[in-house]
Amino acid sequence: MFKRIIDHWVYGGVLAGVLLLLLAPLLTAAWSTALTATFLHLPFYMLHQYEEHDDDRFRRFFNQTIGKGQEVLSREAVFVTNVPGVWGVVAVSLYLASEVHIGLSLIAVYLVLVNAFVHLVHAFIFRCYNPGLATALAMFVPLGVYTLRAVQLAGGGTAALHALGAGIAVAIHAAILAHVHRRLRRGA
Repeated sequence: MFKRIIDHWVYGGVLAGVLLLLLAPLLTAAWSTALTATFLHLPFYMLHQYEEHDDDRFRRFFNQTIGKGQEVLSREAVFVTNVPGVWGVVAVSLYLASEVHIGLSLIAVYLVLVNAFVHLVHAFIFRCYNPGLATALAMFVPLGVYTLRAVQLAGGGTAALHALGAGIAVAIHAAILAHVHRRLRRGA
C-alpha cells in the first residue's frame, strides 16, 4: 500500500490543495495578512506539484537531463522531497510563524522563491521548459514577493530571519542535489 502512496501522492496533493484554497477564507478569517499569505504557500505548492509531477514528468525529465539517462532521482526520493520536505516544512513554518514569530514564515517564502529560481536556472541551462516551470513563475514568484512584503510590514523581516529562511530553502535544494550527485558517482 505504501508503494501506491509513493507512486500517486501528487493526485491527493492536488485535490487537497484545491480543498485548502476553498477553505482558506474560513480557516484564515481571523489571521493576519502575513500568516494567511504563509498558509497559501501550502495549497499553491500542491498545485505546482501537480504540474511538476503528474505522470512522473519531473522525475523522468530530471533523470534525462541531470542524470543523463540514469535514475538519479527515484520515486521514493521524490516522495520524501515533496511530502515531508515541502508539505512538512511549510506546515512547520506556519506553526512557528503563528506561535513563535511571524518572521519564521520566511522559511516557506524562501522555499517557493528558491524553487522558482531553480526552475528558471534549469530552463536557462537546458534551454527548454521543465515540469513545474509555469506554476513556479506564475504562482510562486507573485506569492513569494507578496508574502515577503506582508512579513516585512508585520515586523518579521529581520536580517537574521531572512538568512534563516533562505538558508533552510537553499539547504533543502542542496541536499537534493547532493543526493543526486552521490547517485551519479555511484552510477545510479
